[in-house]
Amino acid sequence: MLIVFNGRNHNVPENYTVSALAPNQRGVAVSVNRQIVPRSQWPLTRLCDGDHVEILEAAQGG
Repeated sequence: MLIVFNGRNHNVPENYTVSALAPNQRGVAVSVNRQIVPRSQWPLTRLCDGDHVEILEAAQGG
């Protein structure tokens, strides 16, 4: 199955979840098809062929 992850094509197995992409990461948010996925839903959110997934890191500015 092909997804777009942080702007690049990646092949992942069927039934792949958001938590498989971002295991135990702190200070990040994940969006699937431009919708933020709550951390509590990461293990339940299965990716589909063609999904666009972005991991966004929190950053402090000055």
